[in-house]
Amino acid sequence: MSDVTHDIPERIPVHIVVNGVGRTLDLVPWTTLLDALRDHLALTGTKKGCDHGQCGACTVLIDGRRVNSCLTLAVMKDGAEITTIEGLAKDGTLHPLQQAFIDHDAFQCGYCTPGQICSAAGLLAEGRARDANEIRELMSGNLCRCGAYPNIVAAIQQAMGRP
Repeated sequence: MSDVTHDIPERIPVHIVVNGVGRTLDLVPWTTLLDALRDHLALTGTKKGCDHGQCGACTVLIDGRRVNSCLTLAVMKDGAEITTIEGLAKDGTLHPLQQAFIDHDAFQCGYCTPGQICSAAGLLAEGRARDANEIRELMSGNLCRCGAYPNIVAAIQQAMGRP
């Protein structure tokens, strides 16, 4: 018999700004950012899809860049500014992408929509997409099982101010 003790791991304080509000969480080291958002802050708009970084349902903005939160350990983002789907609207007014998704019916079941919108917000901030083909390429990390891709592209084009 081995004399192994099972110590409870120490929790690490993680300081993050989520949707403009500073938060300190005491987390075990292996807590993903996705789980910290959903389970510790009750921000359930960010979805858990594949848990392997392949579907994009968990996409959030970290310091303005789009990131798969399921692949990101929360402790690695100490001091970061995180924006989730809940933080895009300002003063009761939808973000232009949120409104464009409604205008173009760019969702069916809606499960991927928060990740799609957060990824699109990052795409707009990057300023690299100039046409529908580039939008499709740069959004290829976000999957939609319902197949709403043409409407998603149209919504992003509307938010970009392009037909």
